[in-house]
Amino acid sequence: MNIQQNIKDYTTLTKPKVNLLLVITALSAIFLASNNLPSIQVLVAVVVGGTLASGGAGAINHSIDKDIDNTMKRTSKRPVAGDRISRTNALIFGIILNLLSFLILFLLTNILAAFMAISGTLFYILIYSLWLKKKTIHNIVIGGAAGCFPPLVGWAAVTGNLSLSAWYLFAIIFFWTPPHFWALAMLMKDDYSNAKIPMLPSVVGIDATFKPMMLHTITLVLLTLTMALINEKLGLIYLISCSIIGVYYIYITFKISKEYTKEENLKVYKFSLIYMMLFSFIVIADSLI
Repeated sequence: MNIQQNIKDYTTLTKPKVNLLLVITALSAIFLASNNLPSIQVLVAVVVGGTLASGGAGAINHSIDKDIDNTMKRTSKRPVAGDRISRTNALIFGIILNLLSFLILFLLTNILAAFMAISGTLFYILIYSLWLKKKTIHNIVIGGAAGCFPPLVGWAAVTGNLSLSAWYLFAIIFFWTPPHFWALAMLMKDDYSNAKIPMLPSVVGIDATFKPMMLHTITLVLLTLTMALINEKLGLIYLISCSIIGVYYIYITFKISKEYTKEENLKVYKFSLIYMMLFSFIVIADSLI
């Protein structure tokens, strides 16, 4: 195997697109927690340390999910599933990345930030990948909490503690995650059924998935709006912007619940990603004003 392909495959193990979104959510916490502009040291530590931690978690997940990935069209060509990287090498790579993450965050920020980063990886691997993923339709509802740790890392890196605002950011991502993944699971319903992964749409059907999907989305939007009441840095710009993207998210979700098509489903899935990015950038922007 040539070096270029090797680099590409090891990069793929880190799930770079997912990684980018996680880092952006961590940055939103950094800016919100800082009194003025955050220090370069904290920014570099969280971006690098967070990237290594989530990338390492992704690599370990590739190792664990080889058999599942082989049965799904969407994932069958991943590096481990395609036998270009061994399970052992992916596991070792993931562990090394997480050790480096812990070291960087500990040395450049504090022990709490380092502990939160490693906790996110452990939750993802132990609670979601190894325990819940194959056992319950609530897999992503509970296991999705792994993706909520980056804001805790960012907040802890700045303040050395975890205040109510940090946990609000955690909760916002917690309620964002299920409808985001259910939108994907609707598109990949047959794939998940073939892999015997009990994602909600595969078990109860698409129509029955819309009720919890709407409830989570409405709760998500309400949480974003009430966050302005508990953090004085978030003002009118934040409220108006979050209202606009929140109402639109609820609208498009409600729309496909009444008239489902795969094309509209895909739009909801894509917007769920855009929504979280926009929310994070809104927090950053209003924190600076």
